[in-house]
Amino acid sequence: METKRLKKSILDGDWAEVEKLCTKPLVKNHRSFLYSVYRQQYLEYLEKREIQKAFTFLNKRLKPLEHFQTKPNEFKDMCYLLTAKSIHEAPSFKHWEGIMASRENLVDQLNTILEFETADRTNHRHIPPDRLLTLLRQAVAYQIEFSRYHPKIAPTVNTLLDDYSGFVIPNAVRATLKGHQGNVKCIEFIGEEGKKIVSGSSDNTLRVWETETGRCLDVLEGHRSRIWDVTSTRQGDFVASASGDSTVKIWNLKNKKAVSTLTGHSGDVYSVKYHPDESHLVTGGYDKTVRLFDVNTGAIVKTFPGHQLAVTKTIFNPLGNLIISSSKDNTIKFWDIVSGLCIRTLSFHLGEVTSVEMNTSGTLLLSSSKDNSNRLMDVRMGRPIRKLKGHQNTSKNFIRSSFANHHLIMGGSEDGIVYIWDQETGEVLQKLRGHSGVVYEAAWNPKQGMLASCSDDQTAKIWWYDNT
Repeated sequence: METKRLKKSILDGDWAEVEKLCTKPLVKNHRSFLYSVYRQQYLEYLEKREIQKAFTFLNKRLKPLEHFQTKPNEFKDMCYLLTAKSIHEAPSFKHWEGIMASRENLVDQLNTILEFETADRTNHRHIPPDRLLTLLRQAVAYQIEFSRYHPKIAPTVNTLLDDYSGFVIPNAVRATLKGHQGNVKCIEFIGEEGKKIVSGSSDNTLRVWETETGRCLDVLEGHRSRIWDVTSTRQGDFVASASGDSTVKIWNLKNKKAVSTLTGHSGDVYSVKYHPDESHLVTGGYDKTVRLFDVNTGAIVKTFPGHQLAVTKTIFNPLGNLIISSSKDNTIKFWDIVSGLCIRTLSFHLGEVTSVEMNTSGTLLLSSSKDNSNRLMDVRMGRPIRKLKGHQNTSKNFIRSSFANHHLIMGGSEDGIVYIWDQETGEVLQKLRGHSGVVYEAAWNPKQGMLASCSDDQTAKIWWYDNT
């Protein structure tokens, strides 16, 4: 019945009645038809030379539905018609047949819509507003609820193309890695797969461990002093180590030999990191300098002087165009890799800065300091946004922290505990107890879902989530 009234009202030009009937679900859900109705009214105002009414109607009714225009530039042409002498002057309406013919075309358009509605009438049910969005939210909630680890804080889920897999916070020791004869200063999962782990020690050796079993696979010997830092390539075929013997060695894990020794520093080399394209290494050390090495030639490409005391950690930003360094002079510096210039110095810590890390998007910077805090900084704003506390970092040790994933931060502590913080709130979510000495750092591998830590107690540990 209402359909017949709507058709009659269109043919009669009773737009008040048409407007009333268009609020019904039948037409309200077909906004393209609503656009056609308003376009017809607008053209009739112009035909009658009621320009002011047409202008008001264009802005109030048609503008919000502009994206439903049936031809390119149709809305633009309707704007032009406000100053034209005839509707036919606009390219989109040069074939306009007049008021009655266009009303009949509008009724034909309505009939087409009704045909589709009738064809689907057997299964037709009114769909509540935003029903699809509701279903998507339910899907997200379901996946979070039944994930292996049910988070206390609702996580951000950016896609449903893959099932949500929550970050499982480790709660138990899976394996203790024994074999080093001195404290274990550094640890890293080898490559993106993380099937192996490499650790460096004050016994001057590197050890390679099998992640699954905790078994020692290889011992790499060659350094003449303690090893402060390690880094690996994404494929896991090469590892680089920084040592107190003033050198950096690059190791081929297939033949278990050092293929290159990089020299240039005077004093301990505290940090080493591969460039994102793996063609260069950045190092920092006791001599207060940051150095960029060519991996293939072993040559020093550039030296970055500027720190007043020893450089404790050096990294690249994800794009590889910047180097970020931390120092015992309480500062963090950003260096342009091409010019060699320091473009920013941060000095918000009150003690020696022992480490610095950047998240995968390059928007957040994480630093550790002997002022007994880890700080999270927004790189774009250039200021700290979060202070992470609870651990101990005040003595002569290099205590380091790093990002575990997009939501969590982990780090070592002088009280022998591995700390895991919530990135958003700064809350301590987990304390992993098991080491009997200072924990220097922790590493996380998302593929393995495990955490590795190294300690002054001459061991490294692999942690996992035990739900038993």
